[in-house]
Amino acid sequence: MAERKSVPDPTLLRICRYLRILERHGAPTISSAAIAEAAGVNAAQVRKDLSFFGEFGQPGVGYDVKQLLSSLKKMMGLDREREVIVIGAGALGSALINYPGFENRGFKIVGVFDNNPAKIGHRLRGYEVMPIDRLAEVISEHNVSIGIIAVPRQSAQDVADALIEAGVYGIVNFAPVTLKVPDDVVVRSVDLTLQLETLAFHLDN
Repeated sequence: MAERKSVPDPTLLRICRYLRILERHGAPTISSAAIAEAAGVNAAQVRKDLSFFGEFGQPGVGYDVKQLLSSLKKMMGLDREREVIVIGAGALGSALINYPGFENRGFKIVGVFDNNPAKIGHRLRGYEVMPIDRLAEVISEHNVSIGIIAVPRQSAQDVADALIEAGVYGIVNFAPVTLKVPDDVVVRSVDLTLQLETLAFHLDN
């Protein structure tokens, strides 16, 4: 199996799509062609993607769905619950907190933070909004591995620095700014405006 860092991000994204396909599949086995059709790729791409993680399936039989699902989840680090915190209890942060998909996929929110005194102490979907100065305490108590940044761009770097100092090495950043982080910290940025701008280009071309 390839080292995790050597697996390209596009492959990882497709593997996540394959996992959802396998979870919905009703039969005990599935072919690469069936996965490919559901995922919108070709069968050769499916086989190439899976080869990063090992040898699966039998010619003429296909893949054992339960075995493949279990193996991929373990290799992707999705075979256990992961604790997550959200920093920013504004409109975007509130929407993220109210999204049930995180817990359905094994990501448990254990803390919500904001620096606005008007928000601190209020509850969002049962979570009490805590002040930023409790960040390190909650991260240590719950062994948090992922932080979601949903604050204005001018505050995002300070929040990222605080997360890293407290021992969080996985960050999802919704602020429209490029974060400066050490090499061992993984950041995934989600810029909704950027997606709309690229969509506008495609619509006109």
